[in-house]
Amino acid sequence: MGLGRIEMALLLAAAVVVVAYVIYVLQPAVTSYERTWQRAAAAFLTLYILVTLLAIGALAGLLVVWFYDRWA
Repeated sequence: MGLGRIEMALLLAAAVVVVAYVIYVLQPAVTSYERTWQRAAAAFLTLYILVTLLAIGALAGLLVVWFYDRWA
């Protein structure tokens, strides 16, 4: 019993999100500082950015589902 198309698409989307987060948000924030505690704090604070971006995406998805009958 393998993964279906939907599960594979969700896994691929999650992988893209994680890679983009690491490359575009986490890596620049961490390399901006020299001390270990500053790097750890920067990495922790980028989690707020990740949560905000995920919330915006979830809200956009919910709006599409909510108003789909008007557009279709």
